[in-house]
Amino acid sequence: MTITIVGAGLGGLALARVLYVHGIDAVVYERELARDARGQGGMLDIHSGQRALREAGLLDRFHAIARIEGQDMRLLQPDGTLLLQEDTPDDAPPDRPEVDRADLRNLLLDSLPEDTVRWGHAFTAADEGLVHFADGSSATYDLLVGADGAQSRVRALLTDARPAHIGQNVVELGIPDIDRTHPDLAAMVGRGNYWVLGDSLSLAAQRNGDGRVRLGLSFYNTAADWFAISGIPFDDPDAARTRLIDLLPGWHPRFTALIAACDDTIVPRSITTLPVGLTWPSTPDVTLLGDAAHLMPPVGEGANMALLDGALLGLALAAHPDDFPTAVAEYEREMFERTSAAARMSADMQELLMSPDACQRLLEFFQTDPR
Repeated sequence: MTITIVGAGLGGLALARVLYVHGIDAVVYERELARDARGQGGMLDIHSGQRALREAGLLDRFHAIARIEGQDMRLLQPDGTLLLQEDTPDDAPPDRPEVDRADLRNLLLDSLPEDTVRWGHAFTAADEGLVHFADGSSATYDLLVGADGAQSRVRALLTDARPAHIGQNVVELGIPDIDRTHPDLAAMVGRGNYWVLGDSLSLAAQRNGDGRVRLGLSFYNTAADWFAISGIPFDDPDAARTRLIDLLPGWHPRFTALIAACDDTIVPRSITTLPVGLTWPSTPDVTLLGDAAHLMPPVGEGANMALLDGALLGLALAAHPDDFPTAVAEYEREMFERTSAAARMSADMQELLMSPDACQRLLEFFQTDPR
């Protein structure tokens, strides 16, 4: 029987890999033309998702590319006051290491037979055991798995739920090769995560494995159309950086210096989520995983849940190779419960970040977090 996966993200690839480990074939259809067709984002904090990598037989290879020092944390106020600094010992256990999303995706891709992923296939529809693609081609399936992300098209086969804006808009920027080009800023940011939390806005700087520091300026309690009225000219990088600095009145010059040092890649992102606790009636030949099933605020759980979804669906299918409906129902029961808890936790963290006393509350969180 044919297992068709739409989307070559972390969850879809984890599913394909676990199936491969258990001798079950699957095909992954991906709309991108090649693995390097676009950037894959920054670093990921992989904790619970390590179970998925263990089931995939890739945990040792994951540890070889993960960065223990990426767990370092610095939390500051806009006036420059350092509230918290956590430096990870070199011999710390790899409980929550950071890894470059592209490196992790490549690890999964390289673990699969070359013909598993079919590039350049943009899913458009499915009916009567056929998936259809934008180029006019089609393919058969006995089980269709939507691993196609936040704007999933497969999702519509199961639910009318759509992502909704949650009052956060992010501008992503970056400083390439920071150790060479801006050693003073490199020393300030450190080896891991650097957070400045103000009133309804934050600056997050994150060291990547390739020497780039990624910056995210988050504007909280803002509407879905905020970019249109923000006055940020995204088509003029110099003017955009100037405008972003203007939106940080009273912030210490060291923080605005980070923005001034960024290159011309400036990307606006509106943050959306699916309803917490989203479920749907189990369908024997279609299911979802990852952001297609449970899009959450970007606070560190999404990638871990996607990896677990893929691995646990793979295990369910391996346990019931001739009974897809039972495997799907078993997977969805566990997934709904697990990801609902993660989504509630993520929503609570999002509420914290959007609160008037966010800085103090986040400090208390880090001081009491069992990590």
